[in-house]
Amino acid sequence: MTEDLQGRVAVVTGGASGIGFASAQRLAQAGAAVVIADVNAAAGAEALERLGGDATRLGFEPCDVTVEAEVARLVERAVARFGRIDVMFNNAGLGGAIGPITETSAEDWQRTFHVLLDGVFYGTKHAARQMIAAGQGGAIVNTASVAGMAGGIGPHAYSAAKAAVISLTRTSAVELAAYHIRVNAICPGAVYTPLMHGGDFEDADRAIATVQPWPERGLPEHLADVVHFLSTSASIFVTGQTITADGGMLAAGPRFIESQKRGRRTSGVAGFTQGSTGRPNEIRRLNQADGDKPRT
Repeated sequence: MTEDLQGRVAVVTGGASGIGFASAQRLAQAGAAVVIADVNAAAGAEALERLGGDATRLGFEPCDVTVEAEVARLVERAVARFGRIDVMFNNAGLGGAIGPITETSAEDWQRTFHVLLDGVFYGTKHAARQMIAAGQGGAIVNTASVAGMAGGIGPHAYSAAKAAVISLTRTSAVELAAYHIRVNAICPGAVYTPLMHGGDFEDADRAIATVQPWPERGLPEHLADVVHFLSTSASIFVTGQTITADGGMLAAGPRFIESQKRGRRTSGVAGFTQGSTGRPNEIRRLNQADGDKPRT
């Protein structure tokens, strides 16, 4: 266990599961006090227990990142409790709108952007305000995706939102550099989280085997190590970057969506997926044989 974040304070949105939980655990192991936030309060309470429940170094705040007031309150409470904020990991996410673009409703498109992009904007804005006021610099890390860097990896809305996160990361890094605030993004590939595999490991294994050169599964812990690096002084001269950890998927030229269509989970459906929020998915099966027409 390293102590390179001793005395530092980190906030992790979407911290109840997947990459968020693994990163919260890694940052805590490095000595940081950590506040995890999640819209799924039951999962958040359970995650806090899994982290050890040490109230002197750990906290949980329910937070819907689509509501700016809740994100502002999250940051304010972290500072009130631990005295500062040094790391903001804007990680909360969901699958969002899925299916053909001709079957994607404007509402589902907008809901996807509210979580994946607006949540990053709010987290960056309010964490940066606190960091600037404190005058001690800091690190902001955003979860983007390889889906934001190439076509054919993720659904339309998800991919577009993640591409916007990459752009927001770069522009924020330029603006905040004067305050010694570093802003970077991680771009996971096929990482085995509930959001990615949906509980169907066999289907996910088949899909990934066709697009990822690296033979082992990508795990949340692999990304947590990257988040840890970007949170410490080891990355002091790294800002405005997108760090890709994808087992070589982009290098191989991914066709992830097509490989999934050969599986069972995403073939012939459209709607909205809620990830690990605890809310039910809204999925409908398409029946092109019956002449389904695109919906608005």
